[in-house]
Amino acid sequence: MIKSLKSIGEYFIMMRKVVSRPQKYSVFFKQIILELDKIGLNSVGIVIIISFFVGGVVTIQTSINMSNPILPKYLIGLATRDSLILEFSPTMICLILAGKVGSNIASEIGTMRVTEQIDAIEIMGVNSTSFLILPKIISAMFFFPFLIIISMSIGLVGGWIGGHAVGVSTADYLYGIKYDFLPYYITYALTKTIVFAFIITSVSAYFGYFTKGGAINVGVSSTKAVVYSSIIILIFNFILTDLLLS
Repeated sequence: MIKSLKSIGEYFIMMRKVVSRPQKYSVFFKQIILELDKIGLNSVGIVIIISFFVGGVVTIQTSINMSNPILPKYLIGLATRDSLILEFSPTMICLILAGKVGSNIASEIGTMRVTEQIDAIEIMGVNSTSFLILPKIISAMFFFPFLIIISMSIGLVGGWIGGHAVGVSTADYLYGIKYDFLPYYITYALTKTIVFAFIITSVSAYFGYFTKGGAINVGVSSTKAVVYSSIIILIFNFILTDLLLS
């Protein structure tokens, strides 16, 4: 219990330093560009592949479970749309990104800590937390919503192809996607995504920044970053769903 409280205290102290004013904006913006490539662009491929096949699977499973002839076929498109927009794209994709991006952040910063690169940065009078962590947080909070929009779009395309495999016509599927659509669902999904992006980057950076020991401990920190990020995402998913949809 005491150790947990100490960790929470260290996290908030670190975050207070992270949000301080950058010392050199030119360097700061260069770091953001680099992080946009590492955190965002490098994740596009895996998001597209996973979203496409999950969209197809969701449509097929929905079709099987709604095989009653009384139920109209367009409900399959509607169920696929809501499943992807409300839960899969913002939550499941962010859990996957917690494994990919979170472990990368923790191992990168953890390696810099155990090799004393962070100590060297601080000796030069640079705020190491702001220099290393803030660009990652900003990049993730900026780019993750684009990844989620891509996920929604590709997932619906995958659902359309999956629907053809089980006899759902294009007209029925498209009508279901458009039927009773609420634009607020997109706002809800992107709001969750921004919160999850902050959680993934800040929690992973915390475990990397406070890594102690050698290379083995970097691996331990990376594992902890993924586990704790995923748990916190699930907790906040419940809280945000209750607040935003109730």
